[in-house]
Amino acid sequence: MSDSSGEKCPVDHTTRSEWGSKVSSGDASTCNEVSSTAVAPSSLSTSREKSSIPRTAFDNWVYPSEAQFFTAMARKHHDPRASDMSVIVPIHNAVNERAWAAVKGWENGRGGERCGGAKLVSFKGRPRDRSPKAWAKVFLGYTAPFDRHDWVVDRCGVRMRYIIDFYTGRMDPSGPHNPSFYIDARPALDSWEGFRMRAERVWEQWAGRLWGPSVKVPSSNSKDVD
Repeated sequence: MSDSSGEKCPVDHTTRSEWGSKVSSGDASTCNEVSSTAVAPSSLSTSREKSSIPRTAFDNWVYPSEAQFFTAMARKHHDPRASDMSVIVPIHNAVNERAWAAVKGWENGRGGERCGGAKLVSFKGRPRDRSPKAWAKVFLGYTAPFDRHDWVVDRCGVRMRYIIDFYTGRMDPSGPHNPSFYIDARPALDSWEGFRMRAERVWEQWAGRLWGPSVKVPSSNSKDVD
Protein backbone atom coordinates (compact mmCIF):
# COMPACT_ATOMS: atom_id res chain seq x y z
CA MET A 1 0.00 0.00 0.00
CA SER A 2 1.26 3.44 -0.89
CA ASP A 3 2.65 5.90 1.61
CA SER A 4 0.28 8.67 0.56
CA SER A 5 -1.28 10.91 3.19
CA GLY A 6 -3.47 9.04 5.62
CA GLU A 7 -2.64 5.62 4.20
CA LYS A 8 -0.84 4.18 7.21
CA CYS A 9 -1.77 3.29 10.76
CA PRO A 10 0.45 4.41 13.69
CA VAL A 11 1.72 0.92 14.57
CA ASP A 12 4.81 -0.44 12.88
CA HIS A 13 4.34 -3.74 11.02
CA THR A 14 7.17 -5.39 12.94
CA THR A 15 5.11 -5.33 16.15
CA ARG A 16 1.61 -6.23 14.99
CA SER A 17 2.16 -9.88 15.88
CA GLU A 18 2.67 -8.88 19.51
CA TRP A 19 -0.86 -7.47 19.58
CA GLY A 20 -2.47 -10.41 17.89
CA SER A 21 -1.20 -12.76 20.58
CA LYS A 22 -2.95 -10.66 23.22
CA VAL A 23 -6.41 -10.51 21.67
CA SER A 24 -6.68 -13.41 19.25
CA SER A 25 -5.91 -17.07 18.78
CA GLY A 26 -4.11 -16.01 15.62
CA ASP A 27 -1.42 -13.40 15.11
CA ALA A 28 -1.53 -9.87 13.74
CA SER A 29 0.70 -8.17 11.23
CA THR A 30 0.66 -5.03 9.13
CA CYS A 31 -1.92 -2.84 7.39
CA ASN A 32 0.74 -2.02 4.78
CA GLU A 33 2.52 -4.06 2.13
CA VAL A 34 -0.28 -6.62 1.89
CA SER A 35 0.29 -9.46 -0.53
CA SER A 36 -2.13 -9.68 -3.41
CA THR A 37 -2.29 -13.47 -2.97
CA ALA A 38 -3.98 -13.20 0.44
CA VAL A 39 -7.73 -12.70 0.19
CA ALA A 40 -9.96 -11.67 3.09
CA PRO A 41 -13.45 -13.16 3.44
CA SER A 42 -16.12 -10.98 1.86
CA SER A 43 -17.88 -10.79 5.22
CA LEU A 44 -15.12 -8.59 6.67
CA SER A 45 -15.48 -4.84 6.57
CA THR A 46 -13.25 -2.83 4.26
CA SER A 47 -14.06 0.50 5.92
CA ARG A 48 -11.26 2.30 7.76
CA GLU A 49 -11.58 4.52 10.78
CA LYS A 50 -9.80 7.84 10.81
CA SER A 51 -7.89 8.34 14.04
CA SER A 52 -7.71 11.49 16.14
CA ILE A 53 -3.93 11.50 15.67
CA PRO A 54 -2.78 14.32 13.36
CA ARG A 55 -0.29 13.41 10.67
CA THR A 56 -0.18 16.81 8.98
CA ALA A 57 -2.01 20.09 9.42
CA PHE A 58 -4.77 18.76 7.17
CA ASP A 59 -4.90 15.01 7.67
CA ASN A 60 -4.93 12.33 10.37
CA TRP A 61 -3.57 8.81 10.48
CA VAL A 62 -6.03 6.14 9.34
CA TYR A 63 -6.47 2.74 10.98
CA PRO A 64 -6.64 -0.51 8.98
CA SER A 65 -9.90 -2.24 8.17
CA GLU A 66 -10.91 -5.70 9.33
CA ALA A 67 -10.14 -7.04 5.86
CA GLN A 68 -6.64 -5.50 5.90
CA PHE A 69 -5.88 -7.00 9.29
CA PHE A 70 -7.00 -10.43 8.14
CA THR A 71 -5.08 -10.23 4.86
CA ALA A 72 -1.88 -9.09 6.54
CA MET A 73 -2.09 -11.90 9.09
CA ALA A 74 -2.68 -14.46 6.37
CA ARG A 75 0.27 -13.11 4.39
CA LYS A 76 2.53 -13.96 7.31
CA HIS A 77 0.92 -17.39 7.73
CA HIS A 78 -0.59 -16.67 11.14
CA ASP A 79 -3.83 -18.54 10.42
CA PRO A 80 -6.24 -15.69 11.27
CA ARG A 81 -9.90 -16.19 12.08
CA ALA A 82 -12.38 -13.81 10.52
CA SER A 83 -14.44 -13.81 13.71
CA ASP A 84 -11.47 -12.32 15.63
CA MET A 85 -11.20 -9.22 13.45
CA SER A 86 -14.18 -7.51 15.08
CA VAL A 87 -12.26 -7.75 18.39
CA ILE A 88 -8.70 -7.04 17.25
CA VAL A 89 -9.38 -3.92 15.21
CA PRO A 90 -11.32 -1.93 17.86
CA ILE A 91 -8.76 -2.82 20.53
CA HIS A 92 -5.88 -1.83 18.24
CA ASN A 93 -7.57 1.52 17.55
CA ALA A 94 -8.53 2.22 21.16
CA VAL A 95 -5.06 1.49 22.52
CA ASN A 96 -3.46 3.80 19.96
CA GLU A 97 -5.90 6.55 20.93
CA ARG A 98 -4.93 6.06 24.58
CA ALA A 99 -1.25 6.25 23.66
CA TRP A 100 -1.83 9.51 21.79
CA ALA A 101 -3.79 10.91 24.75
CA ALA A 102 -0.79 10.13 26.97
CA VAL A 103 1.56 11.90 24.55
CA LYS A 104 -0.76 14.93 24.42
CA GLY A 105 -0.68 15.02 28.21
CA TRP A 106 3.06 15.66 27.96
CA GLU A 107 2.71 18.12 25.09
CA ASN A 108 -0.03 20.31 26.57
CA GLY A 109 1.22 23.83 27.26
CA ARG A 110 4.54 23.29 25.47
CA GLY A 111 3.85 25.62 22.54
CA GLY A 112 2.42 23.25 19.95
CA GLU A 113 -0.89 25.12 20.09
CA ARG A 114 0.72 27.93 18.07
CA CYS A 115 0.71 25.75 14.94
CA GLY A 116 -2.41 23.67 15.41
CA GLY A 117 -1.10 21.20 17.98
CA ALA A 118 1.50 18.44 18.07
CA LYS A 119 1.55 15.94 15.19
CA LEU A 120 2.79 12.38 14.91
CA VAL A 121 5.27 12.40 12.03
CA SER A 122 6.77 8.90 12.30
CA PHE A 123 6.68 5.74 14.36
CA LYS A 124 8.72 2.58 14.83
CA GLY A 125 7.95 -0.68 16.55
CA ARG A 126 10.76 -1.99 18.77
CA PRO A 127 9.27 -4.94 20.68
CA ARG A 128 12.66 -6.55 21.29
CA ASP A 129 14.44 -3.37 22.43
CA ARG A 130 13.62 -3.01 26.10
CA SER A 131 13.93 0.54 27.41
CA PRO A 132 16.08 1.32 30.50
CA LYS A 133 12.93 2.08 32.49
CA ALA A 134 11.42 -1.24 31.47
CA TRP A 135 14.62 -3.05 32.48
CA ALA A 136 14.49 -1.31 35.87
CA LYS A 137 10.87 -2.31 36.42
CA VAL A 138 11.63 -5.92 35.51
CA PHE A 139 14.55 -5.85 37.97
CA LEU A 140 12.12 -4.70 40.66
CA GLY A 141 9.84 -7.62 39.94
CA TYR A 142 7.32 -6.15 37.52
CA THR A 143 6.18 -7.88 34.34
CA ALA A 144 8.06 -6.86 31.21
CA PRO A 145 6.21 -4.89 28.53
CA PHE A 146 5.02 -7.00 25.63
CA ASP A 147 5.63 -4.22 23.10
CA ARG A 148 7.41 -0.91 22.63
CA HIS A 149 6.89 1.89 20.13
CA ASP A 150 8.95 5.00 19.44
CA TRP A 151 6.81 7.89 18.20
CA VAL A 152 8.34 11.09 16.83
CA VAL A 153 6.14 14.14 17.41
CA ASP A 154 6.52 17.51 15.72
CA ARG A 155 5.88 20.54 17.92
CA CYS A 156 6.02 23.56 15.60
CA GLY A 157 9.32 22.41 14.14
CA VAL A 158 10.72 20.82 17.30
CA ARG A 159 10.95 17.03 17.00
CA MET A 160 10.38 15.04 20.18
CA ARG A 161 10.79 11.28 20.43
CA TYR A 162 8.47 9.46 22.80
CA ILE A 163 8.98 5.95 24.16
CA ILE A 164 5.76 4.02 24.69
CA ASP A 165 5.87 0.74 26.61
CA PHE A 166 2.77 -1.46 26.49
CA TYR A 167 2.01 -3.75 29.41
CA THR A 168 -0.66 -6.34 29.96
CA GLY A 169 -3.02 -4.87 32.57
CA ARG A 170 -4.78 -6.47 35.47
CA MET A 171 -7.52 -8.92 34.61
CA ASP A 172 -11.05 -7.72 35.27
CA PRO A 173 -12.88 -10.44 37.26
CA SER A 174 -16.19 -9.39 35.68
CA GLY A 175 -14.75 -9.87 32.20
CA PRO A 176 -11.77 -12.25 32.39
CA HIS A 177 -11.69 -12.70 28.61
CA ASN A 178 -11.40 -8.99 27.87
CA PRO A 179 -7.78 -7.90 27.42
CA SER A 180 -6.47 -5.05 29.53
CA PHE A 181 -3.49 -2.82 28.74
CA TYR A 182 -1.34 -0.35 30.64
CA ILE A 183 0.54 2.32 28.67
CA ASP A 184 3.70 4.06 29.87
CA ALA A 185 4.46 6.95 27.51
CA ARG A 186 7.21 9.51 28.16
CA PRO A 187 9.74 11.68 26.31
CA ALA A 188 12.99 9.95 25.42
CA LEU A 189 16.07 11.13 27.29
CA ASP A 190 17.98 11.92 24.10
CA SER A 191 17.60 15.70 24.23
CA TRP A 192 17.72 18.48 26.81
CA GLU A 193 14.00 19.07 26.26
CA GLY A 194 13.28 15.43 27.07
CA PHE A 195 15.33 15.61 30.27
CA ARG A 196 13.59 18.83 31.30
CA MET A 197 10.10 17.49 30.67
CA ARG A 198 10.78 14.34 32.65
CA ALA A 199 12.37 16.30 35.52
CA GLU A 200 9.41 18.69 35.66
CA ARG A 201 6.97 15.77 35.82
CA VAL A 202 8.90 14.16 38.69
CA TRP A 203 9.00 17.48 40.55
CA GLU A 204 5.27 18.03 40.09
CA GLN A 205 4.52 14.55 41.40
CA TRP A 206 6.72 14.83 44.48
CA ALA A 207 5.84 18.45 45.22
CA GLY A 208 2.18 17.60 44.85
CA ARG A 209 2.51 14.91 47.51
CA LEU A 210 4.33 17.25 49.88
CA TRP A 211 2.46 20.52 49.42
CA GLY A 212 -0.78 19.65 47.68
CA PRO A 213 -2.07 19.37 44.11
CA SER A 214 -1.91 23.11 43.46
CA VAL A 215 1.88 23.08 43.03
CA LYS A 216 2.82 23.41 39.35
CA VAL A 217 6.09 23.98 37.53
CA PRO A 218 5.76 26.41 34.60
CA SER A 219 6.68 24.75 31.33
CA SER A 220 9.12 26.35 28.94
CA ASN A 221 8.34 26.91 25.26
CA SER A 222 11.94 27.45 24.17
CA LYS A 223 13.18 25.28 21.32
CA ASP A 224 16.05 22.98 22.13
CA VAL A 225 18.13 21.08 19.66
CA ASP A 226 17.30 17.35 19.62
